[in-house]
Amino acid sequence: MTKKQKKVLIRIIISVVLIAVISLLPVTGYLRFGLFMIPYLVIGYDILRKALKGIMNHQVFDENFLMAVATIGAIALGDYTEGVAVMLFYQIGELFQSYAVGKSRRNISDLMDIRPDYANVEKENGELEQVDPDEVEVGNVIVVQPGEKVPIDGTVLEGRSTLNTSALTGESLPREVEAGDEIISGCINMTGVLRIKTSKEFGESTVSKILDMVENASSRKSRSENFISKFAHYYTPIVCYSAAALAVLPPLVSMAFLHIPPNWGEWILRALTFLVISCPCALVISIPLSFFAGIGGASRAGVLVKGSNYMETLAQTSCVVFDKTGTLTQGIFAVSAVHPSGITEEQLLEYAALAESYSSHPISKSLQKAYGRVIDKSRICDVEEISGNGVKAKVDGKEISVGNDKLMKKLGVSCEESDEIGTVVYVAVDQKFAGSILISDQPKATAAQAISGLKKMGIRKLVMLTGDRRNVAGHTADELGIPEYYAELLPADKVSGVEKLLGEQKAKEKLAFVGDGINDAPVLSRADIGIAMGAMGSDAAIEAADIVLMDDDPMKIVKAIRIARKCIRIVYENIYFAIGIKVICLILGALGIANMWAAIFADVGVMVLAVLNAIRALSVKKL
Repeated sequence: MTKKQKKVLIRIIISVVLIAVISLLPVTGYLRFGLFMIPYLVIGYDILRKALKGIMNHQVFDENFLMAVATIGAIALGDYTEGVAVMLFYQIGELFQSYAVGKSRRNISDLMDIRPDYANVEKENGELEQVDPDEVEVGNVIVVQPGEKVPIDGTVLEGRSTLNTSALTGESLPREVEAGDEIISGCINMTGVLRIKTSKEFGESTVSKILDMVENASSRKSRSENFISKFAHYYTPIVCYSAAALAVLPPLVSMAFLHIPPNWGEWILRALTFLVISCPCALVISIPLSFFAGIGGASRAGVLVKGSNYMETLAQTSCVVFDKTGTLTQGIFAVSAVHPSGITEEQLLEYAALAESYSSHPISKSLQKAYGRVIDKSRICDVEEISGNGVKAKVDGKEISVGNDKLMKKLGVSCEESDEIGTVVYVAVDQKFAGSILISDQPKATAAQAISGLKKMGIRKLVMLTGDRRNVAGHTADELGIPEYYAELLPADKVSGVEKLLGEQKAKEKLAFVGDGINDAPVLSRADIGIAMGAMGSDAAIEAADIVLMDDDPMKIVKAIRIARKCIRIVYENIYFAIGIKVICLILGALGIANMWAAIFADVGVMVLAVLNAIRALSVKKL
């Protein structure tokens, strides 16, 4: 508990003890009134002060004003115990609410802990200078010691280490890095010393963008929150005027038309009871708290939601559209089969890797990785890249041609065409076919499980959009269980496809697009809800998406939707519960059936129950 919460708790305990002691004393009249004013002021002085400030600032109608009027009125009528009890239980409810908000904020703070305090910049003489991350420029070399946070995005120049990425991804599985690997800010270096060349300024780094996104999440309110804000704005003045009418009109009618005693005391007490019951605390506090807790819980699971409006939209999702490469598949091309013709597998890979060694294309990198040796570029000359076809080069004096079937036809080399699923690279040595190499992108380990999970959740439509070849797309769709797919699409075609699917949606149904955030920014923006998949370090994802999954696990999509649905379910539970109880108790209070103790339950009891229900949104482990 915070110091402020502890002080309130002490005031509550002191007031309870004083009320119990005073209630047992055989005193009456002004002495009894004076004694009860002690616990009343101990527990309620801050509420009275806030109510007075509100009146002076012409902002009269709030919960502080309602509590002040109701309790002072009850004491004025001689109901000292009830008046003090209303203020006491109201403060207990406020303490519960403060604790719940604090618990939710601590979860957000755990994420905020990824902000680095400093960066170790390597100077020209090799010495390290500890500076603020904002002062580090692009291209500087920084050193990260074991136990320190990586302050800025960059590339590892030297060193090997294990990174703790749990604050970003929600997963405890560490990540291994070595020289040449890209590294993002916010991770914790666990083992070795790393020398890193920065690729961004701190303000543009991953950690900075994530922190900014989370800090601003509360500014994007859902329709439910906006409704509650407007509701409270009009509701409070209405109930205040209704309470005044309840106190005045029935006695006047009794005197003027029925010619019976007005019984002012009874009607004023009913009006005060009406005021206590009408306090909208449960709604005003629990609804934003539910969303805040939901966003906090999601952040712990590595799902960053930019605002409660996106949480609400995600819960209504009925159609999920996927990109393929990097989203459902690993996005890493690897050699999966080697088919030599007249030479050995090792020779075929060697020729292909050497010929492709000057290219940075993912296929070239996969060939070099499969070769697994240091490339001796002195053996290579006369490299010629043939756009859209492949590459030609001389290796050890032999003419090596590496590329697709079009290149082979262009060179007049007859080859055995492959119908295997993936990218087939053909190799010719001195104009003679030497074999083929199959390079493929494998589905992620949990992709099929994620598709199955979405179907079980009742997602009505699952679609895959990809720029890959039709046979590759069809194979991936069949393997993962996706019923509908469209292949060989350009980025503009993906936007058109999403727009067509949006037109097929029913009212209140929402479409989510899941992409890797690099080439899918236009589609992420066009969908009802954009989800960036595997977005660690991707600026386009963080900027364009509404929700960012901080690792590349497709099961996080299922978890994100479950979190959103649970959060919205809690929101509506609180709305129906709070309004339902309020309406029943207001009617009973106006009729004189509900007394001040019932009013205390209708206000404080409902608020406590709603707040306790709201903080359930923090729990996401079992989802």
